[in-house]
Amino acid sequence: MARKFQVGSDDMSRTHTLALLPRISHCCPYVELEQSLPSEIAAISPFADQLMLFIQKFRETDGTEVDIEIALREALANAVVHGNHEDPHRRVYVTCCCSMEGEVSITVSDEGRGFDNRVVPDPTAPANVEFAHGRGIYLMQTLMDEVLFERSGAVVHMRKKSAKVSPVSPREL
Repeated sequence: MARKFQVGSDDMSRTHTLALLPRISHCCPYVELEQSLPSEIAAISPFADQLMLFIQKFRETDGTEVDIEIALREALANAVVHGNHEDPHRRVYVTCCCSMEGEVSITVSDEGRGFDNRVVPDPTAPANVEFAHGRGIYLMQTLMDEVLFERSGAVVHMRKKSAKVSPVSPREL
């Protein structure tokens, strides 16, 4: 059964909540939210704020929330600016899964042609320090546990495990 997760924010009136679905996978239960936003820079911040509220509601705080938020904002900005070229007729689609074990998976996809992430210059290289591109991808890859690109870069999957260490069971000793 799908439920809508709603946050009382007038700024979010143009986002579409597609579904909030409680699910059970082979390892543990999780909740999934699917949303989309218009390809407008002004939509990024309120959308990210709302999604972070969702994550905080379904995931125990472990100190990695800022990492997740920065990576999310970078992925959204890349999708809006570079993927959809701020075309208001195109949308950015986001799926967020929070497992009961604290893992967060976020998929951001745009309607653009994509890019070759292998040719994005390393922003930490001395020759690229003043270059303005590539920092978002670098931040996503640095802050998240896993970052994968599909559809020629038009889809990015990011995953962050919980930083909380699970208690050791007697069998593991």
